[in-house]
Amino acid sequence: MSYFERALIVIMLVGALAGLAGVLVVLRKRVLFAQALTHATFPGAVIATILGASLQIGALIACVSLAIILSFLSRIRGQGTQAASGVMLTAGFAAGVLLQAMNPSIPIQIDSFLFGSILSATWVDGLVAGVALLAVIATLLIWGKQIVFFLFDPEAFAATGAKPWLMDAALLLITTLAVVAAMPAAGAILAIALIAAPAAAARYFTDKITVMFWLSPTLGALAGLSGLLLSRWLGVSAGASIS
Repeated sequence: MSYFERALIVIMLVGALAGLAGVLVVLRKRVLFAQALTHATFPGAVIATILGASLQIGALIACVSLAIILSFLSRIRGQGTQAASGVMLTAGFAAGVLLQAMNPSIPIQIDSFLFGSILSATWVDGLVAGVALLAVIATLLIWGKQIVFFLFDPEAFAATGAKPWLMDAALLLITTLAVVAAMPAAGAILAIALIAAPAAAARYFTDKITVMFWLSPTLGALAGLSGLLLSRWLGVSAGASIS
């Protein structure tokens, strides 16, 4: 199998995963939060490269750390999740730039981080995306009703005696899985594009969440497939074409 055929498989898995997670992100109105996560993976990737560790492990640690910081910042009086996400989006990316400047020998370039390198994607990237996709599907099959209840009426959900923070934690985990799985091949800009755009499009076409759950990942996979093919035919950047 050629590198291009492998890239097609990987980007379709990433697109499906991002599209599925994107439904939850869009309905919860956490797109800016997801974008902050994508940019916060940059310092994690730099640190992981310096230590000789996996890029995904560094991105995962960075995402979890950012989520914890965001949870505290959003509780500050007069602030909220959107303001905290905006602050951490720029702060996280700036931290990555500073770390890279302090370690100029590390093989991470800002442009490759932003747009990814889907054509150099490995089977490991595809395996991570595939396992993450199966994990998200399993989560929705087991706790889908509770998650949907929480998304549409969090106050009523809390009134039943349930714990909203558990649902928030589940949504955070799903978003983190999508971001971390997409980062090596897709980059920050492509990752947030695949998370937000297919879900927003699916929401435009239907108001039934069950339809959104299959339409959004389908659109995400098709966007990855068509964008990658288009980039080859036109000789342009794969990441930018898919975005």
